[in-house]
Amino acid sequence: MTVNDDSFTNWKTREEIAESMIPIIGKLHREQDVTVLLHSRSLVNKSVVSILKTHRFARQIAGTELSVTETMPFLQALTTLDLGPSQIDIALLAETYRTDDRGLSVEEFTAEAVAGATGENKIERRESRDVVLYGFGRIGRLVARLLIEKAGSGNGLRLRAIVVRGGGDQDIVKRASLLRRDSIHGQFQGTITVDEANSKIIANGNEIKVIYSDDPTSVDYTAYGINNAILIDNTGKWRDRAGLSKHLRPGIAKVVLTAPGKGDVPNVVHGVNHDMIKPDDQILSCASCTTNAIVPPLKAMADEYGVLRGHVETIHSFTNDQNLLDNYHNSDRRGRSAPLNMVITETGAASAVAKALPDLKATITGSSIRVPVPDVSIAILSLQLGRETTREEVLDYLRDVSLTSPLKRQIDFTTAPDAVSSDFIGSRHASIVDAGPTKVEGDNAILYLWYDNEFGYSCQVIRVVQHVSGVEYPTYPAPAV
Repeated sequence: MTVNDDSFTNWKTREEIAESMIPIIGKLHREQDVTVLLHSRSLVNKSVVSILKTHRFARQIAGTELSVTETMPFLQALTTLDLGPSQIDIALLAETYRTDDRGLSVEEFTAEAVAGATGENKIERRESRDVVLYGFGRIGRLVARLLIEKAGSGNGLRLRAIVVRGGGDQDIVKRASLLRRDSIHGQFQGTITVDEANSKIIANGNEIKVIYSDDPTSVDYTAYGINNAILIDNTGKWRDRAGLSKHLRPGIAKVVLTAPGKGDVPNVVHGVNHDMIKPDDQILSCASCTTNAIVPPLKAMADEYGVLRGHVETIHSFTNDQNLLDNYHNSDRRGRSAPLNMVITETGAASAVAKALPDLKATITGSSIRVPVPDVSIAILSLQLGRETTREEVLDYLRDVSLTSPLKRQIDFTTAPDAVSSDFIGSRHASIVDAGPTKVEGDNAILYLWYDNEFGYSCQVIRVVQHVSGVEYPTYPAPAV
């Protein structure tokens, strides 16, 4: 395929190719439960411009822009294969093919690279797993959006109900409105209607029952046709095993907490220690947004360089537990106006590292400052390494981790010199390494890690839920270990 050198003609040609990708991507997703990725970013339900921008973004992490003219042949090759449920990264296919010197055709190379998802090797499409959201605040609504988005194939996870405290008139209408429009994350991608008579929200065809309860022990979920469900507690009201066990009612098989767990509740950071989850574990925590942001890059650095000690300083967006204006608060400083002040506060993320990385013997300390932005935070991770290195070596290593390692869904990488916090709203990664301010001198390294503490964290929660439900499908080509 030849492309005219004229910039506008070049753009129109790529636009036409991206447009032809959309029905192929959609059909693979609907009919075979295959999610097409580009550098770990899903292309399902994306627009023409979004597909082109995702290809262009590859320049920031791989050094060169990836063209749809390179990836389209691999996408077409996938349509000729008997694929089972999987995630397939066409950027990795294109890039590994570029360095392959065996003279294979695109079709032959693709068939070999995704062989684990074809023919007799492919896994069966699983029955959908019921999910209940207990609480419908900032994280609850974003998790709901993700669950609805991922229900497109008809398999996987199925949001059946949300449980909230009883409200006033038009309670369900107001909750649906908050799901439909979000001041930070924008409009819901789809349609939402309300069935007040039956206490249901219908989002993209998904019927979601709204259950009113002030006490988890009062609900029998089987009465709503819900069975063997995973309940996601977004309230943070109960954080130990005794409290969270109250959710184990008829119809609920497992409970996942979207806050740091206390006592013997396992704190899980997907990509790092999710494999420790036992089939009979009924109660899990997804730790905190900051823990999810720092643990994957900390593990990456410890694996390559060793870490002797470290300190994390989080510059964190304000949250709902702070006051808009000065008012009484149980915490010493959080009562002061969140939009007007920087507020020094505590973070449990550093101590939570020990639960997620028990083999890491280094002492990690931490503190936090809340600042007047509504979303996206940055963690400054200062480390004493086990050996001396250089800035260039560290950046090359972390760029490679973000592209090809088992942590590529957790760690992103940017070289954009003008990046600011709002640029990372909607990031699906647990953290994004900012190459520009990274500092390395001898055995000391300082990493700057952006993270969408709302949406990126919600994506990590969904990954944990997919894992425990058995609907986390394998990715091809397989990441390097």
